[in-house]
Amino acid sequence: MSSSSSSDYAALGLRPELQRAAADLGYTAPTPIQAAAIPVALQGRDLRGMAQTGSGKTAAFALPLLQRWHEGPRHRSRRALHSLVLVPTRELATQVAEHIAQLAVHLPERPKVVRAIGGVSINPQLMALRGGADIVVGTPGRVLDLADHNALRLQECALLVLDEADRLLDLGFADELDQILDALPAQRQNLLFSATFAPRTAQLADALLKDPVAVQGQAPTAELPLIRQRAIEVDEGRRTGLLRHLIAQEGWRQVLVFVATKHACETVADKLRKAGLAAEPLHGVLGQGKRTQVLADFKAGRLQVLVATDLAARGIDIAQLPVVVNHDLARSATDHVHRIGRTGRAGSAGVALSFVSAAAEGHFRLIEKRQGLRVPRERIAGFEPVQAAPADAPAPGGGIKGKRPSKKDKLRAAAAATAAAAAQPKGGKA
Repeated sequence: MSSSSSSDYAALGLRPELQRAAADLGYTAPTPIQAAAIPVALQGRDLRGMAQTGSGKTAAFALPLLQRWHEGPRHRSRRALHSLVLVPTRELATQVAEHIAQLAVHLPERPKVVRAIGGVSINPQLMALRGGADIVVGTPGRVLDLADHNALRLQECALLVLDEADRLLDLGFADELDQILDALPAQRQNLLFSATFAPRTAQLADALLKDPVAVQGQAPTAELPLIRQRAIEVDEGRRTGLLRHLIAQEGWRQVLVFVATKHACETVADKLRKAGLAAEPLHGVLGQGKRTQVLADFKAGRLQVLVATDLAARGIDIAQLPVVVNHDLARSATDHVHRIGRTGRAGSAGVALSFVSAAAEGHFRLIEKRQGLRVPRERIAGFEPVQAAPADAPAPGGGIKGKRPSKKDKLRAAAAATAAAAAQPKGGKA
């Protein structure tokens, strides 16, 4: 560990053992979000942190979490839950749990970290929680399952972290999150982190926090020079052919391709395999074992192309991933930010490329407006578009291509309708 790295992290108030672990993981100096968040979290204050993906956000809450666990009172006869870290996806839960364990490696006593995710048998997790746990990292549904089995005592938790808080505060998670919050003690520390906070989400976050400190680690994605955005005009039916052409022409060693649906995920991956490329799909319908294996193969470089739904927009951390391709545009500007944030991570440059058909041009302009930038349009010889936007194309502002609502969309709509009905006066004149 270099002396400059040690002194930089020491200045934030971290213990030498945590400074050493940070250096082991390649942190030569605190990132902006770490420098802003760690001193606040160490003071026991509630915090709302906004930082782009790949900015050291996990360590920004994991390092002070570990120090507060180490220095706080602990029951020696059994392990009482100290910290609960909630995340929206199983892949992110695995990644965060591993990162916390790595950062704790030099502590005199190591915490017991348990991962709680669905899609797999609950029994091994019940066994892992025998005798308690110090830190639990999990998805809301499985955390509730474990609490219902009396394997997890949420009322003892001293610190709550919401990672990717914008997703967890979304209506799709609202009921589960409310149940967890009701079971947690009123006196606790809350740390909320995300790459984006829409105004409505920020209001929900501040309602959950007590006298919070808001910190921001980096400039918006539009101002980050390490992610170069490109937009290529192409007809919808020729996007996969163009993708194959670009992989060969540009010599991409690895590429993460985002599509809108499970069906598109399977179809595009199958076409790429038939063209001789090592490609696999990743979506929520796959079994957890298959999802884990596909992601491991991509991280290890055994796969050249990973074709994924937005499941992969959060929780995938691939070192030096050179290219992200939006085969289908993201449903929102927020999702677009999370997608392209899979590249340009930890100081490495990356390219984020979007295919823009005539029908999707209006939606891409909206994404550009929300990011405060304009991406020059390109055309590739042999793939020039010939289709025009349909006369009944929807105005910019909604999802993409007029597809049927997703399960999450339906949950959002149902929750909004219920809230609106509850707000209506009951009886009498309005």
